[in-house]
Amino acid sequence: MTQIETTPIISDAKARLADILLTISWRDISRRYFGKSASWLYHKLDGVKSDGTPGGGFTPEEARQLSDALNATADRLRKAASSLT
Repeated sequence: MTQIETTPIISDAKARLADILLTISWRDISRRYFGKSASWLYHKLDGVKSDGTPGGGFTPEEARQLSDALNATADRLRKAASSLT
């Protein structure tokens, strides 16, 4: 019997990012860093598939990409804040 490998899915991203959910423009993140619609990213954050059923979320590669996007956004915020002093 063959064992099918499945890609691990990170379905609790919204809980992990709770502290910044209302601060970040997820629409900008989805377009700028993923080239996708805001609804695509919201489904990923909610851990649902595009049809609204459970079982969705981020693949490890997408999670790394989101992490990089958030780090780039943090860098942009730091630069903007520094420009004020």
